[in-house]
Amino acid sequence: MTEVTLTRSNAELRGTATGTGPTVLLLHAGGEVRGVWAPVAAVLNPRPLRTVAYDLRGHGDSSGQATKLGPIAEDVTAMIRNEPAPVIVVGASLGGLAAIASLADPRTAQAVAGLILVDVVPNPDPVRVCAWLDERALRNHHDQLVEDIFDHSPELLATATNLELPILLVRGGPTSPLTDAEANHFRAANPAVTVARVPSAGHLLARDAPDELARIIADRAAIWLVSC
Repeated sequence: MTEVTLTRSNAELRGTATGTGPTVLLLHAGGEVRGVWAPVAAVLNPRPLRTVAYDLRGHGDSSGQATKLGPIAEDVTAMIRNEPAPVIVVGASLGGLAAIASLADPRTAQAVAGLILVDVVPNPDPVRVCAWLDERALRNHHDQLVEDIFDHSPELLATATNLELPILLVRGGPTSPLTDAEANHFRAANPAVTVARVPSAGHLLARDAPDELARIIADRAAIWLVSC
């Protein structure tokens, strides 16, 4: 295990790297920290895959403010470019949205072998998402960021629609705020999107079903990396 630091102009991002091999960049959900990925990394490292997980800005040991999606996406761009290509990017919720935004830059997208979105689509339903956040008393802590994400949903969908790289959407079960209609709309927008489901998990799959999520990531990474 290696502790890594990525210095940005207005934040210092702290991360953890484990294992050897092609890099899998793990981006946590809003309100979480990089440690949530430890059980997933433990399954991926013997494959062999190198995992890198940062605390997003404003989270955990990283400094900076998490009030706008743009700076977080720029951080993700820096994370990707800090790794040898090709990189597999895995983003849960906020991490997935930041990943999509970062891939609007063609140079960044060229360094990515595939994108795995964990229970998030580029244009999530505001009512359902806010209800899920309110039930867990999370929205008050990230209200500005949540509103900014919804403001940028059309741009995120346009970016995700035009991405020319494989995308896997890993969905949780019935307690997830993501609906079949949203997943189907995303698949219709970009035929490169495929879907896997973990019915036993909720929205936060890294917490609920780390072994199953890791297996899905490893299987898909093996396919994508061979074709690079």
